[in-house]
Amino acid sequence: MTEPSRVRDLAPYRGTKQIVSQGEAEPEERALPLSHYIWVLKWHRWKILGFVAASVAGTFLVSQRLTPLYEATTTIDIDRQMPRGGMGESGGSPIMSAVDADQFLATQASLIKSDSVLRPVVERFHLRDGLSNALSSQRSNELREAPVALKSLEIARPPNTYLLQIHYRSPNPKLASAVTNAVADSYLEHLFLIRVDSAEKLGSYMTHQLAQLKAKMELSSQHLIAFERELNVINPDQKTSIQSASLLQLNADYNTVREERVRREAAYNAVKSGSLNAAWTSSQGEALKKLGETLDDARQKLTQAKLHYGENHPEFIRAQTLLQQVESQIAETRENIVDRVAIEYRQALDREAMIRAQLGETRSEFDRLNARSFDYQSLKEEADADKKVYDELARKIRESRINASFQDNSIRISDRARTPANPVFPRTSMNLLIALLLSTALATGTVLAADLADNTIRDPEEVSRSLNVEIVGTLPAVNGLKGRTSPWLAQGAQAPGPESDARDSVRSGYEEAVRTLRNSMLLTDFNCRLRSVLVTSASPAEGKSTVASHLAAAHAEQKNKTLLIDADLRRPSIHKFFGVTNEKGLSSVLFGDMSWRDAVIEVAPFTDLYVLTAGPMSRRAADLLGRSLPQILEEVAQEYDLVILDSPPMIGFPEPLQMAASVDGVLVVTRAGHTNRKGVSSVLGTLNRLRANVVGVVLNEVTPDMSDAYYYHDYYRRYYGLESNSVS
Repeated sequence: MTEPSRVRDLAPYRGTKQIVSQGEAEPEERALPLSHYIWVLKWHRWKILGFVAASVAGTFLVSQRLTPLYEATTTIDIDRQMPRGGMGESGGSPIMSAVDADQFLATQASLIKSDSVLRPVVERFHLRDGLSNALSSQRSNELREAPVALKSLEIARPPNTYLLQIHYRSPNPKLASAVTNAVADSYLEHLFLIRVDSAEKLGSYMTHQLAQLKAKMELSSQHLIAFERELNVINPDQKTSIQSASLLQLNADYNTVREERVRREAAYNAVKSGSLNAAWTSSQGEALKKLGETLDDARQKLTQAKLHYGENHPEFIRAQTLLQQVESQIAETRENIVDRVAIEYRQALDREAMIRAQLGETRSEFDRLNARSFDYQSLKEEADADKKVYDELARKIRESRINASFQDNSIRISDRARTPANPVFPRTSMNLLIALLLSTALATGTVLAADLADNTIRDPEEVSRSLNVEIVGTLPAVNGLKGRTSPWLAQGAQAPGPESDARDSVRSGYEEAVRTLRNSMLLTDFNCRLRSVLVTSASPAEGKSTVASHLAAAHAEQKNKTLLIDADLRRPSIHKFFGVTNEKGLSSVLFGDMSWRDAVIEVAPFTDLYVLTAGPMSRRAADLLGRSLPQILEEVAQEYDLVILDSPPMIGFPEPLQMAASVDGVLVVTRAGHTNRKGVSSVLGTLNRLRANVVGVVLNEVTPDMSDAYYYHDYYRRYYGLESNSVS
């Protein structure tokens, strides 16, 4: 096969699914399906169940070995609305307001845990005797003087209540209830002692202050009496009040007479001008008004008489005389009115002057008394205040002494502790439930985390999706197959039949997987076929030589003339699989010592299977592969149906690159669960840059615990087992 024809034959394969080059975007990795995680949990279910069972059993054993503790509870009711027992406002006021209720309850809870409350209880029940006896006497005395604290004592407050619950745990149920009740009694007694001590200190202080207040009160009373004697009045306040009322009345009278005087003055000025109309409008103008009416009648009669009788008629003369008389009366009356208005005006002036003088005298007297009244009021207020403080302090002293003897009825024991019947620790059922949940979560998380952290080739679907390459076959793991002669090839038999497969179902499963790989690789395209295939791997110990040997045998099984070439000149292994000599081989051909036909060995008893071993190991021979291998492959392809080359690993060795450029297809072998995904990706990227035809990837040594995609490898064992039973 010439080079152009080989390139032409590879054309159909150039369009197959390849790993992308460095310049192209990498395919997006999708998340694993939920079914994969379910399978992982299902596969490791016995490990998870074992860990959970061990955790639960360990928890149960530990819980059984723990000392049971009994808890007793005493409830204290703090009634916020209940007044304290006692006299006076301090004794009957509510204990606290709604605002500081939380702070008060927190204070009481801390007070219950104080040394003053707990020390009598500890000494009564000898709760520290065991610790003290184990230490020296000096250290024991130091501990006895140290503040007392009970670790098993807890103070709780139920939400939205004014209750305090005292909890105490002890291995002795009777001791637990006794200690709890004793702590509550000690707390109430401590509150009572605090009140008594506070009342005694307050009483001593107030008694001392009372003596000082008494002396001050007597001094202020003496000053008040002396001032009253000086004023010659019993109560200056009353005198000042009378003067104030008189002054107000005089002010009102003065305003009245002044208004009257202004009115009289205006009337006097009006009538003094001589105007008749002014006289008419004055207070004395009633008589003048009547004369005015009479004057009008007289004038009217005079006019009528003149018209009817004439001026010489007696009636006219009589009417004229009457008119003169009325006018004379009007003039006289007007003069009288002026005199009377003047008299009234002078009277108003005199009255105003008199009231003004009296008002001045009264105001002077009021100011004098008022100035002295301020001094008197100051002395009186001071004396009253001293007396009030003295009386209040004396009352407080009496009340505090009486209230100190009362118990605080707003803080009381509402429910005393009783001897508990069942222990509260350890809670075995709760511990077992927690252990079950935590161990299940821990085991499940560990299994899933280990699966996610595994970066090796395992799941075919995941490999195909992440590396964008075809998985052409998966080979199950067979114990003892790697590192020595294949069990199948060691028999020296022809292709085994169903009877032998039924006797060894594991071996049969591997053989069927190899046959599946053969068909998947060679039947990819019916228009053209592969004449030469390179079997390589990313790193050593992937099983590529084993795969190449079995693949060659499976191809020869179909009566196809097959040549297997061991191209791993650094570490040859094909001759071990078939039990042939390695004295001559590919290295001898490359050095020109013989032709490749002379180096080929026919493997007996296999028909149509030939092997070209690597020959004597030589690193110089590897450098000759790039020049001689294309010519050898062209000649070999004319005589054999398929040529399979077993090459060194791709990473770290240059020969596989030259081989990949000379063959029709490359088959990459990976070891499931061991080969790193990045290494395979690097190999596929290198092959893509060489424009090599990557037939696909083979997953070798797969086990059912790697993925749920390997379930079918167990199919052969079950299938042949059933068939064997049916035959028998």
